[in-house]
Amino acid sequence: MSEQDQFDTFDQPDTGRRTFLKMTGIGVAALSVAAAAGDIAMAQSSETWDKTFPKSESVDHEKVTFRNRYGITLSGDIYLPKNRANGKLPAIAVAGPFGAVKEQSAGLYAQTMAERGYVTVAFDPSYVGESGGEPRSVASPDINTEDFMAAVDYLGTHEAVDRERIGIIGICGFAGMALNAVAADKRVKAIATTSMYDMSRVMARGYYDGLTPEQRTQSLEQMSRQRWADAESKAAPKLAGGLPDTLDGVENPVIRMYFDYYKTPRGFHPRSVNSTTGWTVTTPLSFMNMPLLTYIKEISPRPMLIIAGENAHSRYFSEDAYKAAGESKELMIIPGVDHVALYDRMDVIPFDKLQSFFGEHLA
Repeated sequence: MSEQDQFDTFDQPDTGRRTFLKMTGIGVAALSVAAAAGDIAMAQSSETWDKTFPKSESVDHEKVTFRNRYGITLSGDIYLPKNRANGKLPAIAVAGPFGAVKEQSAGLYAQTMAERGYVTVAFDPSYVGESGGEPRSVASPDINTEDFMAAVDYLGTHEAVDRERIGIIGICGFAGMALNAVAADKRVKAIATTSMYDMSRVMARGYYDGLTPEQRTQSLEQMSRQRWADAESKAAPKLAGGLPDTLDGVENPVIRMYFDYYKTPRGFHPRSVNSTTGWTVTTPLSFMNMPLLTYIKEISPRPMLIIAGENAHSRYFSEDAYKAAGESKELMIIPGVDHVALYDRMDVIPFDKLQSFFGEHLA
């Protein structure tokens, strides 16, 4: 059975499971492939290094904070080339995947691009990880779009950064938020996405736009009533629950391979929503009512690089975003690669392409 067939089988009649996956963030995962240990960036044993990937000796690293327009303090990791010249450098803000933290995939991308000459910041979105905001484990199409703009604020005021040469990398579900941010924020000169997900589309319409009007109404009815339950409770809003603690009895390939990243040393982090408790039950409400990519054409004429795996179930999001966008744009399909492989597989993430893309457009 092909990956596509497996995913289609998974997403058929079981509406409850489908809703569970969307709420917990499992809906943004793909069927990852088993990779050799040398292909995956793993964590080093260190009392001070809290990432899921090895620390590079070629960059300087520092934890930083900055505030977004809504007054929420965001936490980030800034990476700078160790052997940088005195002049100001181009910079890139990085975030994603949806439900991840800066110590996972975003940090790996940021550190690697810093090795290649960029000042980079990987940040936790509002309500997640070390960033502020209450209640916890909430996502918002508006506030998370603003988080990218706040990262641009921060980079543009950093002494090592040329504010006229700032780009963005968005990964997975935060790729959609990144595209939304760049459409409005004209300071950003170039954007790249990997394993892109349009979270508003998948929550509002289901996978492959297969959610029926009746199913949509049912989901909204349940979440609307959950708001009363949360309001009456003295505790934090109800969480949807995350991945299982073991794979015993779990046959679904999506859950198994998502587990392989978030629940194993490959990608586990205790602050990651996907590694732990999942999102609040009511998180999808705003996504279902506020389409993210309405103004994607307004990114043009600034360049866009959209990267997706050939075998990723999410590939259609990238292809549709590419079709909807104006020029200049490029769609790069990585042969034989699925969605999750582009989180951390150093042998398949096209860093050479990312370097040449930003090298040309942030020159």
